[in-house]
Amino acid sequence: MLRVLYTTWPLLLGVLLLMLGNGVQGSLLGIRGTLESFGTFQLSVVMSAYFLGFLLGSRYVPGMLQHVGHIRVFAALGSLISAVLVVYPMLIEWQAWALMRIVIGFGFAGVYITAESWLNSIATNETRGQALSAYMIVQMLGIVSSQVLLAYGDPFGYELFLIPSVLVSLAFLPLLLATFPTPSFETGQRLGFRELYQISPLGCVGIFLIGGVFSAMFGMASVWGTVSLLSVKQIALFTSCLYIGGLILQYPIGKLSDRIDRRKILLWLSVIAAAVMAIATLFPLPFPALLVVAALLGGITYPVYGLIIAYTNDYLSKEQMAAASAGLLFINGVGSIFGPLITGWLMGVVGSRGFFLFVGVLYAALAGYAAWRMTKRATPTVTGAFVGVSPTASAVAAVAVVENAPEINPSPENPEAAAEAAEALIIVRETSDPATSADTGTADTGTADTGAADEATLRSDVPPLSEDGKSPPRDG
Repeated sequence: MLRVLYTTWPLLLGVLLLMLGNGVQGSLLGIRGTLESFGTFQLSVVMSAYFLGFLLGSRYVPGMLQHVGHIRVFAALGSLISAVLVVYPMLIEWQAWALMRIVIGFGFAGVYITAESWLNSIATNETRGQALSAYMIVQMLGIVSSQVLLAYGDPFGYELFLIPSVLVSLAFLPLLLATFPTPSFETGQRLGFRELYQISPLGCVGIFLIGGVFSAMFGMASVWGTVSLLSVKQIALFTSCLYIGGLILQYPIGKLSDRIDRRKILLWLSVIAAAVMAIATLFPLPFPALLVVAALLGGITYPVYGLIIAYTNDYLSKEQMAAASAGLLFINGVGSIFGPLITGWLMGVVGSRGFFLFVGVLYAALAGYAAWRMTKRATPTVTGAFVGVSPTASAVAAVAVVENAPEINPSPENPEAAAEAAEALIIVRETSDPATSADTGTADTGTADTGAADEATLRSDVPPLSEDGKSPPRDG
């Protein structure tokens, strides 16, 4: 690990400063907007705009990287983010804030993709897992530390808007001055959304729902706190507990999921989360109890995100994981856009308890769907190990994490396991049908399509298990 830190410290330091800046501005806007008499739905539009920008950045920034290079894109987007951050207090209009949040989301998606590309390129096969783990930990620590800055600042002042701008600007110094080689950025394979759904309906539905949960939690937590008349320090502490809970519970839950059917863990975690949200919705809780609620919510949401990706990968070959992960992240991004919007609308109708109500409904839906899917498909014998993936990571880091996950319980000598693996894993590539691609859309791996790249779509001559656990005939 020391060797990894020695070779990657400029990048990790830059990411830490980026997360400090992003964490401060995310919570600050919710507090300042409420104090400026913005409505909850207006603020939900502002918060949702970030996720729209992030989704657009994940789609278009790879093309920019391929055409003009990592360093120029990195510097340009960093300058854009830094400039927008200091404009917020000059334009106290929710419409202007929403537009700026789109720009901020686009910019942060770009700098994350660039940083993660560098990290992936400088790490070796022996150190990549440790480097990615360090990256995820630094992300968490950066956001938690940002809440300390928020707690001791004045949301009505100018300093809390200026500090993130300075932090973001400083974040690029170690990265741009380091002697990292410029990584290549190749066009990846594609996997149709319909095929991805056929491979894992639970993966697609689950990642969409958890996108709404995550964006509601971290987009609207500060709005909920201000509406609930919490102090700035209490809001910062509540938000910190969301991340600390995820940091503490991710590893033990992940290890447990490598030994027990992931769907059972997913089901019970969703049930627990729905029950906790019901209690927080129906009963007025003291602040210490709210901190426990936050820790449990974050501690469940982060592992559930990784569980869904790991479960989907259990039905994929190594060659397909990059395309599938990018597709899942796109679906997650779409769900993230709607999370703050519905939460803001609910808070306008039923008050601050709408925050917990929305998250509880999503987890109840996830529990119900997971329970239903457990009656339709058997557990795969051949599985990959759980990997901790942060919902804030781009497709580059997520793909690298899942591709480096070790396989567990392969049972190559077991004929039944081998037969199930042949049935569950999709390993054959075909040339995609243009008409089908046009109708269903494709999930991009987060890399640019230059026109000369291979348009092959990963498909299956060995289709996924059907509703009765047998291999169905291919669709005509």
